[in-house]
Amino acid sequence: MKAVRFHEFGGPETLRYEEVERPTVGAGQVLVKVVGTSFNPVDASFRAGFLREAVPIELPHIPGVDLAGTVVEGAGFAVGEAVIGFLPMTENGASAEYALAPAEILAKAPASIPLADAAAIPVGTLTAWQAIFEHAGLRAGQRILINGAGGAVGGYAVQFARQAGAHVIATASPRSIEAVRLAGAHEIVDYTTTAVSPEPVDAVLNLTRADEASMAALVALIKPGGVLVSTGSPAKEDQDRQVKTISMYVRSDAKQLTEIVEQVDAGTLRLDIGARYPLAKLAQVHEQSAAGVLRGKTVIEI
Repeated sequence: MKAVRFHEFGGPETLRYEEVERPTVGAGQVLVKVVGTSFNPVDASFRAGFLREAVPIELPHIPGVDLAGTVVEGAGFAVGEAVIGFLPMTENGASAEYALAPAEILAKAPASIPLADAAAIPVGTLTAWQAIFEHAGLRAGQRILINGAGGAVGGYAVQFARQAGAHVIATASPRSIEAVRLAGAHEIVDYTTTAVSPEPVDAVLNLTRADEASMAALVALIKPGGVLVSTGSPAKEDQDRQVKTISMYVRSDAKQLTEIVEQVDAGTLRLDIGARYPLAKLAQVHEQSAAGVLRGKTVIEI
């Protein structure tokens, strides 16, 4: 089968489009004929070797933790059934014609969109869902600031915060403002020209890398008893005002994915796909990410 792998850590040039052996199904696994995966920043971090100590992987490694495809064999699903899933980060990913997935992480794919586009769902939506509903515990009538809402996770987070009944303030760059508006943000701050200084908020979701002073400024915006959830840089708690901070890590959850798929099919959750590329162009996608020119989710079609 064709796959993209990196044999050593480094830049996008380490990604090789090559012939590899098709994987063999083991106990509890499902073999999936991949139709699509998508780019996530963590793919670049693995490729560059930034996570080699925290999350060790074997080389050569196939990236791509988002999976959309059809079942070839394995327990729990019918042959040909369309599925999606968030693959284990330590195992080979979905940037290949076939991929292995633990059966328990898979959910039925949405029927209302092309299957390859469904690869834009797992990691981004699960991160946003868990940040908004589990970690922030957002409730109707509360105010939330989503810092970095212009990225793929941010658009989903805005929509889920709206579903929770919250007032959503979002930061974005000019090229992402329209997408954030379509996602439903009540207020949008162009962080390239305007300082973030809204009225006090009940929660902050930070989706960016920032210095210690910037993170402290975000904590200062939160009302006493509130919370900052971050997928990017950590922040110190404000114990005097009982503002807690959480550095979150997304987990695979098939039940949550099933609920999210239902929303996609019902038309109540909007996907923001910025571009689609064939598998052979994956290195180019990594280059564009490094240059900061990707917007929305980038789908890799197999």
